[in-house]
Amino acid sequence: MSHSGHGGGMGDGPACKISMLWNWYTIDACFLSSSWHITTNGAFAATCIGVILMVILLEALRRIGKEYDEHIQRDFAARVALIANGGLAPSSAAPSCPGAASSSSSSNEAVAPQTVTFRASPLQQLIRSLIHTATFGLAYIIMLLAMYYNGYVIISILIGALLGKFLCDWMTKTVVIGVDGTAAVKNGGLVGGGIDEPTVCCG
Repeated sequence: MSHSGHGGGMGDGPACKISMLWNWYTIDACFLSSSWHITTNGAFAATCIGVILMVILLEALRRIGKEYDEHIQRDFAARVALIANGGLAPSSAAPSCPGAASSSSSSNEAVAPQTVTFRASPLQQLIRSLIHTATFGLAYIIMLLAMYYNGYVIISILIGALLGKFLCDWMTKTVVIGVDGTAAVKNGGLVGGGIDEPTVCCG
């Protein structure tokens, strides 16, 4: 089933061609609004290139979000190491890291294990939220473009996903070699890291 949208300008131009079924429309195809009305082959080619770049940008935003989270965790780990080496008392962790808290399982033992909990600062959490919002919004725009069922646009989305993964998410792992010759793979990602899930419609 297909239907036409609003025409351009004062209604005297060609109508938009919109279909709820798979189609290969080029000229007079419209996306998201009547102002995104394809009138030439060059404009349609620019649209496909733009869609590819949008998907690459989505993958880049996802990578930026992960990298920023890892940056925060490295900062936390450095503070924990400082505490463990005696350079910073657990009780003094809170002033140097906003939202940090420490607790000790006070038992009858002379040396009790300690846990230190850090929280992202308000600024760090705001930056994380902004990155997430940008990723979320861009993913939904791409989803809406896919819902036009235009074969060329969907192929462009897949090409963008391929290039975005290739350029922005190159897998790296750190192997820690012990003095006894044993080796262990250290996850370079977040806590409980591993293989990331594919991008879904909502980021």
